[in-house]
Amino acid sequence: MKVGYNGSVIEAGEAVIPVYDHGFLYGMGLFETFRTYGGSPFQLGRHLDRLRAGCEMLGIVGQMAEEDVRAWLAELLAANGLAGADAYVRLTVTAGVGELGLPAGDYVRPNALLLVKPLPPMDERLYREGKELRLLRTRRNTPETPVRLKSLHYMNNIIARRELLASGASPGAEGLMLTGEGRLAEGVVSNLFFVRDGTVWTPHTDNGILPGITRAITMELSKSLGVPGAEGFFGWDDLLRADEVWLTNSVQEIVPVTLLTDIEGRARTVGDGRIGPVTRSLLAAYRGMTGYTDDGKGGKPE
Repeated sequence: MKVGYNGSVIEAGEAVIPVYDHGFLYGMGLFETFRTYGGSPFQLGRHLDRLRAGCEMLGIVGQMAEEDVRAWLAELLAANGLAGADAYVRLTVTAGVGELGLPAGDYVRPNALLLVKPLPPMDERLYREGKELRLLRTRRNTPETPVRLKSLHYMNNIIARRELLASGASPGAEGLMLTGEGRLAEGVVSNLFFVRDGTVWTPHTDNGILPGITRAITMELSKSLGVPGAEGFFGWDDLLRADEVWLTNSVQEIVPVTLLTDIEGRARTVGDGRIGPVTRSLLAAYRGMTGYTDDGKGGKPE
């Protein structure tokens, strides 16, 4: 497997992060995960905008231009036999080498890594029948910055994922974290939405959640479809009273939740146990943007 390293494409074993890189020593770095449809990256500009904003907050300077990232990704996909394919992409920026100890200034020589892997065809049954969402004991930690960054400090998510796997949840289930105050936050790798009384609701970013790219698109699509929506502060009981629930991320798109399970293992079916009408409309609109086709292959969205 070949990887991208600081703008080049090399064998994975040749890509080396120095031991004094502050991404390794202190978790100073950010990443973006997104996907390609038919070889074309979806919403690359938004992902890079979020990455640049986060890097500016951390004092990491010198980010690549979008056209350079696009060309770099095309080269990497081709080198791995994924040109024209649906692929998972991770772009990581680490702070770069610094002195042992806390820095006195900006990071001016960051390292950038680009990783890809093929994505299997979408399982359309998942988008009809949905998945389980299981409440976790692990609480969402408080972000170090005013808005949560997609940072290399990912321990909270990993601990939550380990709890989910040990909980007896169904295969493919997602785990839900609450805030320290007991409010709905987000999934281990997803943002949360629900419908109640004809309105689309999602936890406010002030709950310390990641402002997801697919989350933002979903809110825009809801508005365009004439479905009222808003951010807010909610508890588990609010979710139990929902007519529809779904999760969003950049790889799985919009996934219905049809089973809610609490910490004690008590389960409740959402709606009639299948994708609801609002979720279905949003998914169709989203896929219209991506160029996704009914044969499970991506189109050319950009």
